[in-house]
Amino acid sequence: MVNLDLRSLTLPVGIIRMLEVVLTCISFSLVASAGHVLSTHWDWCMFTWCFCCFFSLFILIMEFTRFSAKVPISWDDFTTAFAMLAALMCFTSSIIYPTFFTCPTCYRQIAATVISLLCFGVYVGEVVLARLRPGGEISGFLSTVPGLLKILETLVACIIFTSLDPARFSFNPGLQWCVAVYSLCFIFALVIIFLTVGQLLSLFPFSFDKLLTVYNILATMMYMTATVIWPLYGFENNPRPVPCSHCPWDDLVVVTFMTVINLVIYILDTIYSIKVVFFTWDEE
Repeated sequence: MVNLDLRSLTLPVGIIRMLEVVLTCISFSLVASAGHVLSTHWDWCMFTWCFCCFFSLFILIMEFTRFSAKVPISWDDFTTAFAMLAALMCFTSSIIYPTFFTCPTCYRQIAATVISLLCFGVYVGEVVLARLRPGGEISGFLSTVPGLLKILETLVACIIFTSLDPARFSFNPGLQWCVAVYSLCFIFALVIIFLTVGQLLSLFPFSFDKLLTVYNILATMMYMTATVIWPLYGFENNPRPVPCSHCPWDDLVVVTFMTVINLVIYILDTIYSIKVVFFTWDEE
């Protein structure tokens, strides 16, 4: 028999999650009513609002039915990490969508952007509540500095993927290497996140922290090559066309900028991992 927990809906965090569901639903409904646009940026924004709406509703249902206490994962870590990820996704969509798809008379698009910003604020509020609640020390990996950096790495990689043009890199080995770097690092970061959420790290016959350090060093070196190779081959004999209003050339700039951003994140992740593994001693 299912035991329902009405209190989960009346607590501040429950009210915030209901707001998240409503606001994200309004956002993607407004955008959908404005019409589909053949653009990866449009797809990313729509995916963001649908993804956030679905998982916020999923978390509400799990806590309302008390099934959250039966899942074999750190539930508090999962919900806090999701709120952080959702806040970042809504923030990026609130920048990308108006940049590419709004105009002074596009009222539904403007409204969707405003509501998306409200979604960002609500998810930030959930993170703050999670940190301030009594006994709310979150000890899971995804709520630590390395875990948050892993979330950032995957988010930036997603933005890179939305800006890639297969016609641009399909016949260029240098750009293909860059895409391989983005893909491999993204996949391994996701695997690390799933392993930690699923509490499967105990299956490793060796230190996970050392493995993470080795991976971060390799990923940083790979991103260093992509930071040089992508603009070198992407902009070779390819000046900015005139006129160029959100043309494919701008996507090359986005990928270049986001590659640098992710390189910085991987460097910080590597430095922190090395510090934890080699310069941390147990205090007696």
